[in-house]
Amino acid sequence: MSSYYKHHVFFCLNQREAGENCCAQHNAKAMQEYAKKRCKELGIAGGEGRVRINKAGCLNRCELGPVLVVYPEAVWYTFVDEKDIDEIIDSHLLNGKPVERLMVDR
Repeated sequence: MSSYYKHHVFFCLNQREAGENCCAQHNAKAMQEYAKKRCKELGIAGGEGRVRINKAGCLNRCELGPVLVVYPEAVWYTFVDEKDIDEIIDSHLLNGKPVERLMVDR
């Protein structure tokens, strides 16, 4: 069985209480919104065979945060800013080449 989406991207947007480290503290929501907008601009967002950018609750990888995961490949990334998101979109989502320098599991 193949994946409905070519790439399904989940951004952890978890907010922990009492100041504990979490993806929400690292601008994850803004980067998720940026990725969604960028994929729409590139014409790759949409339904079957396309890219879907989603929000996720806790992905239980807060110590590596902020994190996102790209399925069906199950490639986990960390990121800092829009440049990192652009690199993930351009290299991985458009050209099928994971971005080694941003991967958290190698």
